Amino acid sequence: MTTVPLTAAADATSAARARHDRAFLGHPAGLGWLSFCELWERFSYYGMQALLVLYLGNYLFLPEHIGGVAGIGSLRAAIESVTGPRSTLQLASAVFGLYTGFVYLTPIFGGLLADRVLGRTRTVVLGALLMALGHFLMAFEAALLPALGCLLLGVGCFKGNIAAQVGDLYAPGDKRRASAFQIFMLAVQIAVIAAPIVCGTLGEKVAWHWGFGAAGVGMLIGLFVYLGGRRHLPPEAPRQAARADAEAHPPLGRRGLLQVLLLVAIIPLLMLSIVGNQQFNNAYPLWSQKFMDMTVGGFEVPVTWLQAVDATVSFVTMLGSIAFWRWWAKPESGRREPDEVTKIALGCFLAAGAPALLLIPALSIEAGGAKISILWTFAYTLVNDIGFANILPVGLALYSRAAPRGLQGVMIGIYYLHLFLGNMFVGWLAGLLEVLPGSQFWLLHAALVGGAGVGMLLVKLLFGRLLAPDDEAPAAQAA
Repeated sequence: MTTVPLTAAADATSAARARHDRAFLGHPAGLGWLSFCELWERFSYYGMQALLVLYLGNYLFLPEHIGGVAGIGSLRAAIESVTGPRSTLQLASAVFGLYTGFVYLTPIFGGLLADRVLGRTRTVVLGALLMALGHFLMAFEAALLPALGCLLLGVGCFKGNIAAQVGDLYAPGDKRRASAFQIFMLAVQIAVIAAPIVCGTLGEKVAWHWGFGAAGVGMLIGLFVYLGGRRHLPPEAPRQAARADAEAHPPLGRRGLLQVLLLVAIIPLLMLSIVGNQQFNNAYPLWSQKFMDMTVGGFEVPVTWLQAVDATVSFVTMLGSIAFWRWWAKPESGRREPDEVTKIALGCFLAAGAPALLLIPALSIEAGGAKISILWTFAYTLVNDIGFANILPVGLALYSRAAPRGLQGVMIGIYYLHLFLGNMFVGWLAGLLEVLPGSQFWLLHAALVGGAGVGMLLVKLLFGRLLAPDDEAPAAQAA
């Protein structure tokens, strides 16, 4: 029974240490280690993702190769039983959408595995090893489906448990939490800049399997970084102490339960908020290789490099967003930083402008115009990334703050559900590219993202007090 006060004391010590630790850009040193680890994990993920739809559509799913892929006949039959017959490109988009969707479903199970069985350290290590194995299996054409399976399980073990540890660096009322997740996402943007250039160039210019192999090496580096920084990360309580600590805390209570239910209920809105951003990795490269002039100064730019353009712009806009909100909420200004729900709504309205912008080149193409300039990629990514900087990391901060004690990994996994549903939806939407004119295709995406912003504003108006931080809603908490 003495483990309860010891655990509480350890938590208090950890929280105090986090409040005073400003070794990394004004944040705890652990944020730097977790961000660098996430950088390499995302390098591996996005390096593989940059190649996957092109590899499938331009090579592996062609009639002369697809027969050698173990199990593909059953998978194709399952997909076509829902969608109807699929062309090579449509099948590639569907498989890509399934993969990038299920990547964000498995963190729920990874969170349960860490919170209830293995602990976070063992679960993260297991995830890293499974991801590395999956990348290396991509070198064998017949092993496509086992490789994707290893990657799905690996990301599930790894992703949510890394993000949960970011949240654990901060006391519940620490105002640095939202900017911490934006800094964490900056590491992701660096990875997305480097991954298409390294893995994409190797895959497109040398051999597909070289690109996938480079992604596997990146994952192993990420594992070494994580293990090297363990002493700076939140301590992992023994499972016996964790169980006793959980028994000593009362149930969520009415307010906490309603918060969790509402966070689950807004998942469909978050799903719609990302369709314009996620389509950049699916339909956009397929649309671009058909309608965009990829020659710059006599050099044929690889299509995978477009993702590096997006990541570079996203890195700058994420920095700009962090700086803007710090300026906005300066004490002498008298202004307050908006809550997370309001930020997400604003982000949706901004991000909706990106697919809307593509109406201009799409209409030009439909009128018989020449191929469009690669500069449209910069326009799309600039508008989208300004908005997206206030969607994904801000959502992570919201779910991290509202996570019940002992279920942080699971709640982060629930947040990633919107990426699971969004990528599944994006995979289906990408199939419309061969059915709808480009102008209608991109207008549909603008309407969906804008509609998500309207929905989030309604959530703010109807349930704003329920999702307000506890220190801003004393009356609601008392209820």
